Amino acid sequence: MAPPGTPRPMAEGIRARLEDVLRVLRRYAQAEWFGSPFHLLRLRGRKPEGIAAAPRDPRPTDQRRGETLASGVFTLADQTLAVGPDGEPFDRPNPSRAFAEALHRMNWLGDLMAAGERGEREALRHVLSWARVFGGWNSFSWNTSILERRVLNLSCAMRRLWVHASDLERTRLMDVLARQARHLLKIKDGPSHAAEHACAAACAGSVLAGAAGGRLLETALERLNEALALTVLSDGGHASRSPQAGVNLLLDLLTLEDGLAQRGCPAPEEMGRALDRLATSLRVLAMPDGRLPCFQGGEAGEAAHLEAARRGSPLTDGPAGGSLPQTGYEKLTGPSLTVMVDAQAPAAGAWSEAACAQPAAIEIYCGRDRLITNCGWSPIASGPEAMRLTTAGSTVCVGEGSAGFLARGRIGKQFNARLKGGPTRVSARRQENPQGVWLEISHDGWEPDWGLVHERLLYLDRAADELRGEDRLAPAHPSSSARMAPVAVRFHLHPSVKASLARDRKSVLIQGPTTPGWWLRNDAQDVSIEHSVHYEGGQARRSTQVVLRSHVSTSEGGKIRWKLAAMTRGD
Repeated sequence: MAPPGTPRPMAEGIRARLEDVLRVLRRYAQAEWFGSPFHLLRLRGRKPEGIAAAPRDPRPTDQRRGETLASGVFTLADQTLAVGPDGEPFDRPNPSRAFAEALHRMNWLGDLMAAGERGEREALRHVLSWARVFGGWNSFSWNTSILERRVLNLSCAMRRLWVHASDLERTRLMDVLARQARHLLKIKDGPSHAAEHACAAACAGSVLAGAAGGRLLETALERLNEALALTVLSDGGHASRSPQAGVNLLLDLLTLEDGLAQRGCPAPEEMGRALDRLATSLRVLAMPDGRLPCFQGGEAGEAAHLEAARRGSPLTDGPAGGSLPQTGYEKLTGPSLTVMVDAQAPAAGAWSEAACAQPAAIEIYCGRDRLITNCGWSPIASGPEAMRLTTAGSTVCVGEGSAGFLARGRIGKQFNARLKGGPTRVSARRQENPQGVWLEISHDGWEPDWGLVHERLLYLDRAADELRGEDRLAPAHPSSSARMAPVAVRFHLHPSVKASLARDRKSVLIQGPTTPGWWLRNDAQDVSIEHSVHYEGGQARRSTQVVLRSHVSTSEGGKIRWKLAAMTRGD
């Protein structure tokens, strides 16, 4: 991967760095306050009186994995920790930070309890062990992204844990859940995760009986209404533009809806509207392999999770649309090929903490085979945030820079940096008829460094069953001075895909695991197959990328044309 090279204007860089430093300092100050005795005293509140509901998380569970967990073997973030039948993972060093984060999120609780009574008893033992060590306060374990998931997972597990607990243990379980949910509502970290925080806290409120649960539920639902109005766009996309973030929020809301129904409480109006919109967007976001496209800080995710979201959602029947105009995605479909295109600027401001500087990036599927994709960096990735830059997307790169950059000093290494300086003007124009789909995208992401505008023209020919593309770079303004700009069109391949260069050193044969080969033909000056990576579950997998290289004049511009067509018998 080429590192970001060309610097942005000094004033812009200094301003962006200052904003990030101030944001990080605010987080440090908040973290110090959260660990103080005064804040911890505020979390006590009224004592819950029992269990009022058992919300069901629609995410599927794995009984076999649960049986392995019950035997004392924890495999998280592609690493394994064997603690033995009576051991605890919370009283010993973990293999990595990624493992520890997954452990403290407790996403494994559902799988463990799927192993039956033995699994439920083991789950109770592990939760009580966590409460003894971390239940008071811990800056790592109570980190917002970890805490949010744990509160929701504990809420769903609480009734089944309750069955095997003593009276003293039941009091401890209710108290630790209530304190974490109250803390979640006191976090002031901008709008980007407010809906997820409020939803998890509301789930806890639906579970806890008495005035404690009622007050928690009332406050959380008020926050949720406000947050959803900002988070869910009118076409059903998430304001961060991450497809995975939208599906995860939908699953959380379905969990909360079940908890509210068990308590006999109607869902707030804004929540019902958000559920309808998020469900509608699945028609576009569902890819032929049953997973999601890898765009804007979102991975492909698990097909079972997407299917669970579709089954539990309203309005998922009907024809699949081709556009999410507010979220900024365009879907082109033909007899064999499906193309997904990022047709909007990355999210800005508070929503850009996982945004990627990859304007006009594409993903291409043949049948169920994911052929061309993006690297799929996400906030849980065990890899550098540089994977959020342009070279990690299937799009055009000019020089060794990026159409957007990350500004952050040493003080904020543990927080995702916001994306700065990306394209400000992105336009998309689509035309469609029975013969094919034409899409033209233009953005100014390369104007600050090179004075060039990128125009990507795509035509999916349904009759010929092929995709034709043209990447143009045109001068943004007339200029008498000229320099030669190196241009690369990158096509990142899925790890299951093989690529080989033809004898002419131009054409590339791309072969998926279940479909015939496809020829990528082009008029670039140079063609190469290079190393790449693809993230799944936060872990990097080795892959390859096809790179088409040429040079264009900044005063005259230039273009690279390419075509993806099925291999025939004569090839």
